[in-house]
Parts: sequence; C-alpha cells; structure tokens
Amino acid sequence: MKILLLYPEFPDTFWSFKHALKFIRKKAALPPLGLLTVAALLPKVWAKRLVDVNVRKLRENDLEWADAVFISGMIAQQTSAHELIASCRAAGKTIVAGGPLFTLGHEKFPEVDHFVLNEAEVTLPEFLRDFERDMAERVYASPKLPDIRQTPVPLWKLADMQHYASMSVQFSRGCPFDCEFCNITAMFGHRPRTKTTAQVIAELDGLRRDGWRGPVFFVDDNFIGNKRALNPQKEL
Repeated sequence: MKILLLYPEFPDTFWSFKHALKFIRKKAALPPLGLLTVAALLPKVWAKRLVDVNVRKLRENDLEWADAVFISGMIAQQTSAHELIASCRAAGKTIVAGGPLFTLGHEKFPEVDHFVLNEAEVTLPEFLRDFERDMAERVYASPKLPDIRQTPVPLWKLADMQHYASMSVQFSRGCPFDCEFCNITAMFGHRPRTKTTAQVIAELDGLRRDGWRGPVFFVDDNFIGNKRALNPQKEL
C-alpha cells in the first residue's frame, strides 16, 4: 500500500508567515506534525510520501504513485483542502481525512471517502482494521481521549527539513482553561495529558539523528497546563 500524506496550503495570513520566511530562505514555519505522527501509526510495511503544499506543489506523479491519500489540516487551510481533494477525486484516489479541519466540519467535504476524526490514536486503528478488509465505514469518531504516553515518535524522515524554519514537538494535549476564543478544549479536553520525559527526549534525539540542528518549537495548547509534569524529577 502506497500512502500519500497531503497537507494543504495556508492562506496569505498570519498563519503562513510567507513574507517573513523569505528573509531566512525558508518556505514554511513548521512541518505538519499531525500527519507525521499519523505516518508513524500506519503499518510499517506501507510506503509513505509527504507532500506539504506550503513547501512544494502537488504533482501528477504523486497522485499516480499513491494508492490512497491521507489529508489533514486546520480550519485556516480549508480553501486549499477543497482544491486538493478535488484533484485527488479527479485522479480516482481513495481519500481519507482527519485533523481539526475535518473533526469540526467534515460535512463540508462530501467528496471525501473516509473520515478518521478526533485523536488518531483512538480512531485510526479501527479504521485501519476495516480498511485492510475492504470494509471501511465513512466516519470514525470517538469522544475517548487517548493516553499520549503511547504515541510514537513522528516520522521525521518524510519531511524535507531544509525548507522549514523550525521543527515541532508536542509535550501535551488539552488545557485546564475555557477561553471563549479557543476551541482546543472541545477537541482535547480540559485535563492536560502529557508525554513522558523519555518520549520527548526520543523525539529530540530523532530530529538530531535525521540531521536537524535548528530551533524546536513546542506546539502545546498550554505548555504549563500541568506544571508538575514539566519537572522531570516529579514526572507523573
């Protein structure tokens, strides 16, 4: 099985940093951490290719190569997501979608074959079991919040690191607060779930092993949401 992991383009807004990135000769601020984590959750024997449209265009030979397309993104990327999905549909590819954009509005994307919503550690295994038996349903969703201490190291080798201003690491999910402008708790809950010290070190070591020597950005919704867990001497 050949899986194309597809990340839509950010519009020319604050989220894209397009104009500032030119000064440091980079094409995107951060790699698609969610898709790289999903890649690590997929069967190891499957071939995988990442196309981040913020870094390079989707090519015809990418679609010819793929047996299925996994697409993810945030709400700001919805215009590009629609365009990419249309291209995948025209190429006759099976389309699987997940991540915040689709979890919060999958009904807006009727062309998608399968939705793997909420957190992939919970919904992806069930989808994969059905998909490999050619019995996949259209929507997989769950209110369950997974223990991210079981989350694997993202598959960094799929990303062309030279085009990014920074790499990204996630230490926790969730936030104890309920700010009116934020939808994080609707997706990830109010209780911060954290990775272990060993996990975070393994991710940093993985980045270095794959050649990264630049900055690393912690993408947590609330990095200090669980202060005790930040102290490795008092790890939960």
